[in-house]
Formats: sequence, C-alpha cells, structure tokens
Amino acid sequence: MKFYVVLEKAEEGGFNISVPALDGCFTQGETEEEALVNAQEAILCYLEGLEKLNQIKAKPGMILREVGVSL
Repeated sequence: MKFYVVLEKAEEGGFNISVPALDGCFTQGETEEEALVNAQEAILCYLEGLEKLNQIKAKPGMILREVGVSL
C-alpha cells in the first residue's frame, strides 16, 4: 500500500511530513531521508491504531470478516 506524503522544510530546521489520506498523521526528521523513514513508521502506527479500534468496537457474538482494498 502506498501513501502520498507532504514534505515541508521546518522553520526551525529539518522537515515536517503530513499524510493527507490519514487525518492527523504527522511526523518530522532532521533530514529528508529521516523524515521519510519516520513517515513510514508513523503510517504503520496509525494503521495499527485503526486495527485496534476496529477490534475494540467488536462485540461478543459479532461475525467479523476481513475486507482487503487495493489501490
């Protein structure tokens, strides 16, 4: 799965990254490369959090199925 990220130079130095497809997913890094690596980690953490939320909302007796989405 691929995501577009917005990479911006920070006023205080380094780079800020936001992930438009994932509301509230932001990170930073001292270099562009570090910021992009941090973005990968931030995206994984965001998606793991969504997975946990999905599990929390499941109630006993519910039938759960996994649905895959390809872009």
